[in-house]
Amino acid sequence: MHKRLAVVFIALALGVWPVRAQKIETQVAGDAAITRVQTALNHLTVIQLSEPVLSVAAGSQAFKVEWGENKVFIEPTEPNASTNLFIWTKSGRLNYELAPAGTVAQMDFAIDQPAPDPPSPKAPEAPASRGAAPAADSPGPATVATEGLLESKPVRLASYKLGKNRVQVLVKDLFLQADRLYIRYTVDNTTKRAYAVGKPQVFFLEDPQVPSPLIDRREWQLTDSEAERIESQGQRPLEIIDQELRSARVEPGQETVGVVGVKLPSGRGPFVIRLVLPNYEQGEVSATVVL
Repeated sequence: MHKRLAVVFIALALGVWPVRAQKIETQVAGDAAITRVQTALNHLTVIQLSEPVLSVAAGSQAFKVEWGENKVFIEPTEPNASTNLFIWTKSGRLNYELAPAGTVAQMDFAIDQPAPDPPSPKAPEAPASRGAAPAADSPGPATVATEGLLESKPVRLASYKLGKNRVQVLVKDLFLQADRLYIRYTVDNTTKRAYAVGKPQVFFLEDPQVPSPLIDRREWQLTDSEAERIESQGQRPLEIIDQELRSARVEPGQETVGVVGVKLPSGRGPFVIRLVLPNYEQGEVSATVVL
């Protein structure tokens, strides 16, 4: 955690800097609603959860978002900007709408999530009759909301450069849970016309022949020339199991953030996947990543 955040947290814990009218809200654990967060310039808002944070995604760089352990720190860097914020824990996803920076008197100083009540002790079970088989557990369907995101990996873009007068998709993070892969990406529009993003497609390259220099680039987004060096037996679409997009329209000079979840095929890597966006008049908008 940065020194500045550590100092601020200590001040909060000790109850220093009391300011009238600033609010400390309480958020119920497991609440699936969208929580509105009021912010103020040059001030931090802290969200303190009842369990560790696994990952955080904000829709705009107009807010500085940092996190550690079970706390998320939010500071607006621009006036008149709003965006959304997602926080993942092992229990699921929390949703927030970050309002434009306002007055200090109206800001949310902190949003606390109290620890859940301990489970009630189970009544002793009656002994099973001789010869009877024990009852099997019947877990519900596996979802992100119930299992959480077990692993997150940032995608490196060291050799990938953002071009001018183009629409480009950049893969930021990969969230892996069993056979499901969640991809967080941004769409950057450096053209002079608005771009309608549309629904993404994710393809899996069949039997990819990855050159040895590229095998070491796991969790890298490849450049167009590097992607052309990979030979395969074709590509097939992967099943989309979830998708979210902050804005379906990207104005010139702006960007948006999206998350798409797919079901991965069985087998061992390296896997090569392609994220493709439609509706671009100058050609395909795509990103190729080696897993």
